[in-house]
Amino acid sequence: MNHMNDTLPLPAPAELDQKLRATEAQLQMYARDFRRVLNAERAKTQQLEATNRQLERYARDLQSAFVGEQARCRELEKAHRGTLLRLLRAARFKDDETASHLRRMAHYCRLVAQHFWWSAEDAQRMVDASPMHDIGKIGVPDAILRKPGPLTPEEWRVMRRHPAYGALLLQRSGSPLLEMAREIALCHHERWDGSGYPRNLRGDAIPIGARILAIADTYDALRCRRVYKPAYSHDHACDVILNGDGRTFPTHFDPAVLQAFRDLHVQFEATHARFYA
Repeated sequence: MNHMNDTLPLPAPAELDQKLRATEAQLQMYARDFRRVLNAERAKTQQLEATNRQLERYARDLQSAFVGEQARCRELEKAHRGTLLRLLRAARFKDDETASHLRRMAHYCRLVAQHFWWSAEDAQRMVDASPMHDIGKIGVPDAILRKPGPLTPEEWRVMRRHPAYGALLLQRSGSPLLEMAREIALCHHERWDGSGYPRNLRGDAIPIGARILAIADTYDALRCRRVYKPAYSHDHACDVILNGDGRTFPTHFDPAVLQAFRDLHVQFEATHARFYA
């Protein structure tokens, strides 16, 4: 066997050197491409880091602005509550509504709002707005407001203007609290069946705050002595609201609010006993 014929011929030195240079040039090209990619990725990373730092600064600024806005809103809400309290003091010079009556109204309304799973903020707004329901009586003449006997038809027409007077006092405030108070003042004598005043609103056209206030005010009025009636017992007041008496009817009330009263009547009785004076 001729082993010399099986040996592969070695490339010439010049050819080998050419191939090595070509390989080195290819590797250098790969290295340049890699460096370009690496530098591009570094630039992207630096840009992302700069963007992230900017976003973090924006987030801190937004948080600071949000905290400041919250503080401003709290101050405004505090100022609005102060406005309501001053209006209430002015109204009490005209009307015989007692502080205990207003406290009871606030607690009745809180009971129903919580029963409906309102947020703590919304329930508190209802509590703060509810004492304003009769603020419009400040515009009713004393001779009518303090009259010891029954009112004449003409006097009733004047008395029935007090919801509109209250709404005028509270309108265009820009405050959620005062807006709820305005709705309650205007609509708390409306009836679910459309038989109320001043606009004969019906059903869901009546704001929910006014619908809650209506049943609370009715219960409290029934429980308290008036020149034209004695104070009713809790059971008697519940019977009037739930079954009617020829003057008050269950159809006057939002069915959901009426059911809430049925569920909560024991707490209503406890509230009346606690704050009665």
